[in-house]
Amino acid sequence: FLQTKYTPPPGQDPASIPYDPRASVPSQVRKSFETSLRNLGTEYIDSLVLHSPLNTAEKTQAAWEAMEELKLQGKVKQLGISNCYSLPLLKSLCSASRVKPAVVQNRFYVDSGYDTELRQWCSENRIIYQSFWSLTANPGLLHSPLVKGLARKYARSSPQILFKYLTERGIVPLTGTCDPIHMKEDLEVLEDKNFVLADSELIDIDNLIQQACNSADQ
Repeated sequence: FLQTKYTPPPGQDPASIPYDPRASVPSQVRKSFETSLRNLGTEYIDSLVLHSPLNTAEKTQAAWEAMEELKLQGKVKQLGISNCYSLPLLKSLCSASRVKPAVVQNRFYVDSGYDTELRQWCSENRIIYQSFWSLTANPGLLHSPLVKGLARKYARSSPQILFKYLTERGIVPLTGTCDPIHMKEDLEVLEDKNFVLADSELIDIDNLIQQACNSADQ
């Protein structure tokens, strides 16, 4: 499964930007996509993601329409958007688009309130919510007595407990690890059908996350 992004100029390394930042937004999208195909050695992409909304609604829509063209040409199987923490913005994008986002990819952390309302809307509209920074941004969850206790109960690691919680709540956690051991542990969460958290345990973690949000608001 190949997933890549169009990243607007502010998010790029100026030394290795794959397009002319002075070009129009649609031109940037096309050139970025061509570079991804070449770098990945492929003729198509499974998922093309807009790295973040641009600095105006008009530019965001222009980028999305350029991505839609790639989808309609059969070069991309699905589209998504990342770093989209505004539900009104996501709703606006969906209503104005020919091709709706199949994926929303956001940082899963307390500063966004864990995207509770946005995730609910995604679920209701059949949009996959992918989380990143799921471990790095949540040391409090990982080291909580609850998660550590569940790790002991199931003979798993705390990251595995959190990943299992996310998957059972309909979230697809992304991992950027290069460590073979961690890769194996991450895959075990999906492959071991006997590893299931109880409903009461899921609710306990729900409550823990809500407590973290309440504390952040104080």
